[in-house]
Amino acid sequence: MTTPVERTKAVVDTRIFLQMLSNAEEITICGLVQSVAMVLLRHYPLIVDLDASASALPGVWAHPTNDSPGQTAACARVLPLFPTPTDE
Repeated sequence: MTTPVERTKAVVDTRIFLQMLSNAEEITICGLVQSVAMVLLRHYPLIVDLDASASALPGVWAHPTNDSPGQTAACARVLPLFPTPTDE
């Protein structure tokens, strides 16, 4: 179960990670992006969490829209970002 502290940390760490990516000229470690993404997503808020937060704090959060086809509240399929020798 994800705690509020873990969820908040995931949101803050994701912002830092995205800022790092936006400022990077080149990503030199192929697995870095996938590894960090998996760690951040472990406690990242689900759609249902965002919806509950929007109900409790409408001035801070908006109710999420279902614009992402194939996305579910409980899980999402994770695809490898970089080919492995078995994929080639």
